Amino acid sequence: MSSSRNTNNRAPFLKWLPWVLLLIVIAAFVWLFMSMKSPSKDAWEPPRTTPAEQQASAPTSDTPAPIASYHNAVARASQSVVNIYTTQTMTEHPYMDDPVLRRFFEYHGGPSQEQGNTNLGSGVIVSEDGYIVTNAHVIEKADEITVAFNDGRKSRAKIIGTDPDSDLAVIKVDMTGLTPLGFREEPIRVGDVALAIGNPFGVGQTVTQGIISATGRTGLGVNKFEDFVQTDAAINPGNSGGALVDAYGELLGINTVIFSRSGGSMGIGFAIPTSIVEQVMNALIKDGRVSRGWLGIEIQSQLRDPTQLETSTGVEVLNVIEGGPAAKSGLRVGDIILTIDGVEMTDANTLIQYVARKSPNTKLNAQILRQGKNAQVEILLEERPAQETVEQPVVMMQDEDSQSGLQGGQQEVPMMSEAERDRMREELLKLFERDGAPL
Repeated sequence: MSSSRNTNNRAPFLKWLPWVLLLIVIAAFVWLFMSMKSPSKDAWEPPRTTPAEQQASAPTSDTPAPIASYHNAVARASQSVVNIYTTQTMTEHPYMDDPVLRRFFEYHGGPSQEQGNTNLGSGVIVSEDGYIVTNAHVIEKADEITVAFNDGRKSRAKIIGTDPDSDLAVIKVDMTGLTPLGFREEPIRVGDVALAIGNPFGVGQTVTQGIISATGRTGLGVNKFEDFVQTDAAINPGNSGGALVDAYGELLGINTVIFSRSGGSMGIGFAIPTSIVEQVMNALIKDGRVSRGWLGIEIQSQLRDPTQLETSTGVEVLNVIEGGPAAKSGLRVGDIILTIDGVEMTDANTLIQYVARKSPNTKLNAQILRQGKNAQVEILLEERPAQETVEQPVVMMQDEDSQSGLQGGQQEVPMMSEAERDRMREELLKLFERDGAPL
């Protein structure tokens, strides 16, 4: 009885169940249709990359963001760039040993027994306790060095060490709390913005702007070890030892020399990159000198014919110094050095710079070509022996019609020739005989 009653109770429910399900499905379709037609509360936007993706895909050189001013970079770097004034005292002028010329100078205010010659240059602060990097030729033969800071303070400086082979020097002032200039860690690229800061012609701290024109310039004949950064930022006499910085105020190199026909900037200036500055600076501060690796060979680049499609790389060994590192390793005259530690030796300058940056007792693995066959040679570097100091020729100011020349040293006036000196002496004797009376 109860079973038949339950069946009768479920019969109306089962009868309406399909209609209930149908209504639910219809309601769902209606809701979906209406939701698709109704406008979204938020306006539709196209897909956009995240800031991280934008930074990762941003072009590196062709479309840089516009820069309205380099004020922040200059303000950051200029407080670390100093003006350097050096004084050289001559105990006796070379003309004062002639009694006729001595009499003339005594009456007409000529050079005294002690004459001070003041030169100028620039420098870069590299430590809070007073270490400053500059060019070696800026402080050459200086008896007294005065450093003028960006905030108006002045101080005497002492020489910590010089390295004429790279034209770098380190001096120190007895001051603390200075602001050193940060070195750029990223590689220097052609086309990067470059700002030159220094004291050109003694007018005061000046900033010029350009780009990096080239890197790895060698063979200029200025220094024994060359690996210059070239820039078209204006560099003039007095800029030597100053800073070449990037658009963020980080140090790219130390300005050292210009290529000029007139003595002023012609858009070809050279700076010593921070990789060399750091090596030399640390060695001078630690030991007072720079110790470089030495192979003990004489070399020349492989001759290259620009009309030939095949290029010949490598450096030919012309001479092997007896008892030197190369001789001990078995290197022979006529060998062609192709690579060292996997680095291709494209020319003699590349090899010289590579070895010079290595410290003594460093092992080098050289791949050579000997009589048409490849071979491997392991060389243990020794310390480069001291070289005889060769006096550099005076670089004169040149007019616009004269031959081009590299200028990095001080501009000097040449002494009179013997003939000019004798002619002046005769004229002075005649003048003294007349007691200065006109003809």
